[in-house]
Amino acid sequence: MTRLTRRHAAGDDALRAAVAAVGSTLDVARTADELVRAAVPALAELAVVDLFDGVTDGEEPPPGPVDGWAVTLRRAAVCPSGQPRGGAAVGAEVGYHPGSPYERCLDGGGPQLVAEAAEGAAWLPAEARAVAAHGVVVVPLAAHGAVLGLLHLYRGREYARFHRDDLDVAAGLGRYGGACLDNARRATHETRSLEALRHALLRDVVPAHPSVEHARRYLPGRLDRGAGGSWCDVIALSSARVALIAGDATGRGMQAVARAGRARSAIRALLSMDLAPGELLTHLDHVVRRLVATNKAAGETNGVTTTCLVAFYDPVSGRCQAASAGHPPPVLVRPGRRPEALDMPVGRPFGEHGVPFETVTWDIPDGGVLAFHAGGPARGHGGGPPAALLRALEEPADSLEEMAGNAADALREGRPADEDAVLLLARPRPVPAPDVVSWELPPEPAAVSRARDLAAGQLTAWGAEDEAATMRLIVSELLTNAIRYGRPPLTLRLIRGDRLVCEVADASSTSPHLRHAAGTDEGGRGLFLVAQLADTWGTRYTPQGKTIWAEQPLDG
Repeated sequence: MTRLTRRHAAGDDALRAAVAAVGSTLDVARTADELVRAAVPALAELAVVDLFDGVTDGEEPPPGPVDGWAVTLRRAAVCPSGQPRGGAAVGAEVGYHPGSPYERCLDGGGPQLVAEAAEGAAWLPAEARAVAAHGVVVVPLAAHGAVLGLLHLYRGREYARFHRDDLDVAAGLGRYGGACLDNARRATHETRSLEALRHALLRDVVPAHPSVEHARRYLPGRLDRGAGGSWCDVIALSSARVALIAGDATGRGMQAVARAGRARSAIRALLSMDLAPGELLTHLDHVVRRLVATNKAAGETNGVTTTCLVAFYDPVSGRCQAASAGHPPPVLVRPGRRPEALDMPVGRPFGEHGVPFETVTWDIPDGGVLAFHAGGPARGHGGGPPAALLRALEEPADSLEEMAGNAADALREGRPADEDAVLLLARPRPVPAPDVVSWELPPEPAAVSRARDLAAGQLTAWGAEDEAATMRLIVSELLTNAIRYGRPPLTLRLIRGDRLVCEVADASSTSPHLRHAAGTDEGGRGLFLVAQLADTWGTRYTPQGKTIWAEQPLDG
């Protein structure tokens, strides 16, 4: 075998060894480290990888050739690490001397070979000045027409001088390393995008609500394995009620998290319609079906399933209405009793054919705690609460936060690394009896004046005289509207909480409409005035008819 043939064979062996050693993970920093370790000692005494700032974090490199003198790269890997001393540390910014092989390589000049470099050459970096006597090779780390950085190799006097064949091997190593680095960069970008999206899904602090004390725990899955989207919510409703929601989008990656976000946003919008839980899930099912049809038309068939549990707690009656779309029922923790999953029909997940969603009603005892769980071992249609959750909720705790912490610790054990999960504990707070008052009134115009006086007197008793004038007008308009367009019995109810609520209920299901009355109209201004006076208002339908409500802030 000739010397040239032996050199080719050795170069091919080195390249094959490098290909086997580089790209074992989708981590940019580790891939850069594997690249320099593959080059030392097979190809060089010292190997260095510098990458454009941001590549390690998944950002796009600048397209095409760049001005090597005007840019700054960041040291990504060195082998041997720490030898020789005096060079830039991993993570430090590095720049290049004008006219150097590094600048020419970045500027589109391709792989560069300096067969013999003077030890004192000004363009050599500090770490290479003692090991560059027998040559320097600089090759671009490129992929898809963009340069991610540079691989530079150095040989001291203990090595043979770099030859043109060595440059070809180094260029091959650079091409393969560039492809591996770009794959890792893209994976990092997708993971960070998924993390940002998932953070946006759960970043908001669940606000305090006077009707429930609550504690939430989020158990993230490993993003590099593509965790799904789970969420829990506590959302204020009309008349001091509160919505407790748990949802989950199974599957993996960006699409699962995005669908969870869309479902969560849709629920928040539908809550303003004051629907019963089963009706709300029906409307949300229609939204999901349209999204699924759109995704199928676009060729997406990733099998993501969305489930949801909606529960409305009424602090006046102490009752909770709930409906499930393929989601496990909540767990009720009663004082002095073992935790148990509440008995309720678990309907189909969204987008699947089946019977309509059924609304059930529970009485929540004083001191009881509801535990909602999404994701983790219970993920999927028809699953019950995890056994670890039930055991953890049995443990005595001094506070709801401590109870949530114990339950979260139990759920972490044995949970698959790629499964995210959310836990929400809620302890209902009934409205004290003195803070609710109601009157049944006759359907006659004279009742309006009496209702105004009753409301004003109650606000005085509550120490809320400043709100009395506005509340008299709201009561007058709502009751007049019910007398004209509703059916008896008529009921006026006031609720004092963090807000002041006025309700007028009647037996008609006729929907009221807000309209702008013309100057010559004799009526039509009632609800328009209510909308101007109240902070918010709306209509809630019940099996007995409807309730028109209005809320205003309660100072102090």
